[in-house]
Amino acid sequence: MTERKRLVIAIDGPVGAGKSTAARRLAEALGYVYIDSGAMYRAMGWKAVQAGVDLKDRKRVAAMALATDICVVVGAAGPRVLVDGRDVTDELRTRSMDEASSVVSTYPEVRRRLVALQRATAEAGGVVMDGRDIGTVVFSDADLKFYLDADLTVRAGRRLQDLRRGGSDADLTAVQAEVAQRDARDQGRETSPLTAAADAIRIDSTGLDADEVLRRMLAVVAQVLKPDKS
Repeated sequence: MTERKRLVIAIDGPVGAGKSTAARRLAEALGYVYIDSGAMYRAMGWKAVQAGVDLKDRKRVAAMALATDICVVVGAAGPRVLVDGRDVTDELRTRSMDEASSVVSTYPEVRRRLVALQRATAEAGGVVMDGRDIGTVVFSDADLKFYLDADLTVRAGRRLQDLRRGGSDADLTAVQAEVAQRDARDQGRETSPLTAAADAIRIDSTGLDADEVLRRMLAVVAQVLKPDKS
């Protein structure tokens, strides 16, 4: 009996579209490894902040990126992000790290370094990775690509819920402004701007819950994995 192919699945979209939840749940349903590429950029931002490097100093941040090892490993509590061997997962989901990652991710040198690390994780397949340039750059030849989007107000509301779960006292107006600013930065950056791959399957999650998004994705995966009877 032929072993079923293990796919590389790319999920892209703006902040708050539901990428991470969808990617994590899809990976769990398929028995694949989930890799949050955004967490890797937060990890780079975290290291720069910890080292006291000015995030706007492109040369220093770029040099640091070349000397930094960032990887995602699967642990009992889910994916963990390691920076030079240190688990920093629990330090990455803050507004300051969101901002730090947004800045360092605009540098081409940082993106090249992390793209190389991301590609190395998916050599054997069986991977679901989400981010903003996964289907267009990191895995332009991915077996399957999705692009998730949603209205700005909905995305800001989701981001606000995430922040409040983490103990933040942020308000919707401020978060919506930050999300809009992040959109502009992601879509306008010099290297790998946020855009949907031409062959990506688009899902607007504005009026969908996480279960419905997963159902739609699994239906597409089933079609891709269906044996060719021709």
